[in-house]
Amino acid sequence: MRRFGLVLLASFLGLSPAYPQEKRVEMSDATKKATAKALEWLKTRQNEDGSFSDGAYAHNTAITAYAMLAFMSQGHLPNQGQYGPEVAKAARFLVASQRGDGYLVGARGGNMYCHAMATLAVAELYGQTNDDTLKPVVEKASKLIIGSQSANGGWRYEPRPTGADISVTIMQVMALRAAKNAGLHVPDNTLKKAIAYIKSCYQPRSGGFTYMPRGGAPGFARTAAGLCVLFLTGEYKAKEIPQGVQYLKTHFSSPIHFYYGHYYAAHAMHQVGGKDWEDWYGRLVNYFVTSRSQHADGSWSTTNRREVGPVYQTSIAVIVLSVPAHYLPIFQR
Repeated sequence: MRRFGLVLLASFLGLSPAYPQEKRVEMSDATKKATAKALEWLKTRQNEDGSFSDGAYAHNTAITAYAMLAFMSQGHLPNQGQYGPEVAKAARFLVASQRGDGYLVGARGGNMYCHAMATLAVAELYGQTNDDTLKPVVEKASKLIIGSQSANGGWRYEPRPTGADISVTIMQVMALRAAKNAGLHVPDNTLKKAIAYIKSCYQPRSGGFTYMPRGGAPGFARTAAGLCVLFLTGEYKAKEIPQGVQYLKTHFSSPIHFYYGHYYAAHAMHQVGGKDWEDWYGRLVNYFVTSRSQHADGSWSTTNRREVGPVYQTSIAVIVLSVPAHYLPIFQR
């Protein structure tokens, strides 16, 4: 019913969502078992204050947000599901981490990466529960993002309009999109400027997206994130999409920010739909489940120094494998 309603809304707005007729992609029994084992492991990693830590990132709002979204991707919400208590504790930690200006980084500090992830997680929870205590948190967090946008449309590490890069920018757009989905006001001009900045990072020669406009090499993670946001903001027919999708297909195994990249790529390819999504999800299952890359304790982790840690990696693995469950609004079509 939700999908039908979104199709009608998109038609009314003049959008053209990528909904080809397709074979329904579902989680296999093996995938369900793998993610269930992962969530059980994640539960043991939660701190007393509701937060999650990963290596040097102790009691971190971004790590907590990823873990919280992992539980939510399987339908667990406060007072709902086996891990409802864990989600509730994580949400309380994120809410308590908000500073007076709306910055969601907590007493230990952080940056706009942390703020955006925390905003996204709380906005997703608010959108699903309509818990009125979460609304002012999302509103203040969103206003901080909007007020920190640089003149060129992007964002940088600090909550000030002093620069931009595609990675930080895309995370802010994700957070704002989640807030908008939950019914909060986000100025159209803010998103339009952000889209323009993201498109300025596109490299037609390769089909990929670069870290900043007119400079640097394209990358899998940046391209996945760029495509993800184009879909999220209704740019279904953007000229950058076809080549960008092809770029993702040929760089699936890129080791640079592998997990971060696949967090966005799963969403982007899900929006592409059809056989492209069917094949892509099959590759995800093959990597995370069939190949036995999951550890015996239920976690996923690599020794790649560019990856944060097992809580982060396990959370993302669960999130991408759970896309067919359609629980997270931000991952729905």
